[in-house]
Amino acid sequence: MFALFQRKRSASAPMAPTEAAVKGKGLTRPESAASLLATPRRQKLLEHIWQRTSLSRKQFRSLYLAPLERYAELVQQFPASESDHHAYPGGMLDHGLEIVAYALKLRQSHLLPAGTTPEDQVTQAEAWTAAIAYAALLHDIGKIAVDLHVEYADGNTWHPWHPWHPWHGPLLHPYRFRYRKEREYRLHSAATGLLYNRLLDGHILDWLSDYPALWSSLLYVLAGQYEHAGVLGELVTQADRASVAQELGGDPARAMAAPKHALQRKLLEGLRFLLKEELRLNQPQASDGWLTQDTLWLVSKTVSDKLRAHLLSQGIEGIPSNNTAVFNVLQDHGMLQPTADDKAIWKAVITSEGGWSHTFTLLRLAPALIWETGERPPPFSGTVKVVQDETTSTTSGRSTSPSGEAAAMTVNGRPSSAPVIPTATATAADGLDDLLELFTTPNTARILSAPPDAPSEQEPTQQKTDVPVTSSAPASQERGSRPPPSGEHFMVWLRQHIDSRKLIINDAKALVHTVADTVYLVSPGLFQRYAQEHPQSAVFAKEDKVADWQWVQKRFEKLELHRKQENGLNIWTCEVTGPRKSRRLHGYFLNDPLRLFNEVPMNNPYLTLLPTTNSAAQRTR
Repeated sequence: MFALFQRKRSASAPMAPTEAAVKGKGLTRPESAASLLATPRRQKLLEHIWQRTSLSRKQFRSLYLAPLERYAELVQQFPASESDHHAYPGGMLDHGLEIVAYALKLRQSHLLPAGTTPEDQVTQAEAWTAAIAYAALLHDIGKIAVDLHVEYADGNTWHPWHPWHPWHGPLLHPYRFRYRKEREYRLHSAATGLLYNRLLDGHILDWLSDYPALWSSLLYVLAGQYEHAGVLGELVTQADRASVAQELGGDPARAMAAPKHALQRKLLEGLRFLLKEELRLNQPQASDGWLTQDTLWLVSKTVSDKLRAHLLSQGIEGIPSNNTAVFNVLQDHGMLQPTADDKAIWKAVITSEGGWSHTFTLLRLAPALIWETGERPPPFSGTVKVVQDETTSTTSGRSTSPSGEAAAMTVNGRPSSAPVIPTATATAADGLDDLLELFTTPNTARILSAPPDAPSEQEPTQQKTDVPVTSSAPASQERGSRPPPSGEHFMVWLRQHIDSRKLIINDAKALVHTVADTVYLVSPGLFQRYAQEHPQSAVFAKEDKVADWQWVQKRFEKLELHRKQENGLNIWTCEVTGPRKSRRLHGYFLNDPLRLFNEVPMNNPYLTLLPTTNSAAQRTR
């Protein structure tokens, strides 16, 4: 036994073989991290990762680049698989960088941790972003410990080859490797725990361990127990699929899209949240819904408007803009009980114990979808009587958009202004085109991105410390006291959405850019987004006989926070120039960019302010 330890110690300082010996024995010389990461494509991936972190170069080097460099030193030229994806020299390093880039793109559609206050989400934002990146990077690291047999020449006549294990540290001498024939497919997930402290230093682990929800999710991912890791596990899984699909010639956008049951889950979570926090059931008179012994009846338009607003407030894109489409989606996922002619909308007369009665258009759900046993509220003491409605049954399409007074009523007969409080989030495939373009055309610049040409200390967005500073924007109001839509509330909303990354700046399809050293607000898209999240603005807009987004835009103009042209016009035109096409945007310039940023990000180099004209298209609507 003593001789065995002696032999290992002497083997730790092998004689360096000659170059001819390296080539003759099929050996590979280990490279430094700087050399491994120096390829143009890997540099673009690193640049993309930095852009998604909102950190200075100095902070990025400490929290991200150092672990990435340690990862590169460990995986060297190993492939990610023997014959599947990334099965080429250096494939594991490429896969690691890709999955981190994809995961950070997906992270931008999530407010984490779910179910907490906006203040907590802002405070913990950078920790969750880092944890997602680390989980993505480490998800396959166990392969080099259990799937590969690695050895290097030690120059000893009696023991010419010496095995290497990753817990020894980075390879320092020429090496060769082969896949173990007897390897167990899923063992690499369990082996991750052997190595993650090789990549993450004690300061990083101390920092992450201060956040219990984050820490438990990260540990579950590192242990391969994705079913217990919540949204963090989902993001890593989806990003892994996207990287694999890209390398195998598939469609990353399709791989990253949530499956049908995931959408069903998010719709259901949205309904549960609304019924817990906003919707009022079984009121003596007008109500948002009524619960009988075996059925939950919900006012169709009220629920559809609030469900859409809630999902949009979570950063979920692609939500149908009209009620008919929302009803069809709910019905497609089996969440609604259809009428005899397969329609989503029911018509019923609601009568309370006190004699109040009214006819509503309703959605019908099974209470078991919403409440667990013992959590269900008491049933309605009045009656719900279904009536026939010829107009509903004869309308084309499976679902009928409700109209009229009954559909529009909410609590006490007035539009409700209850707050939309962030809870669970979901993956948004929309907005991925710029990221996918990076992988499909690696030598082409991305449209509407603003990476610096060379490393610098300039911030891409507001500078943050390891634990980010809480936004200076006012916090969300308590239930029932949320201010109504207004120009002032629009600016508060805009600041909060930028700080929480619900609105991404200087990106493809972004609604906010930095141009000419100030902020450029895209019209009408940004005002439409606000109106969608605040459906009660439509009530005020109806009084002025304008569209809801136009009403919001007018209220913003009255604040006089924007810069006007010399000819008095409000709208400025910018040209967007990309590698394949150009287009034009219309919008407003803020007088003071510090209303939205503590430090103004760099200008988007792909947007150019066009000379002012008297074009009628530029006049404010």
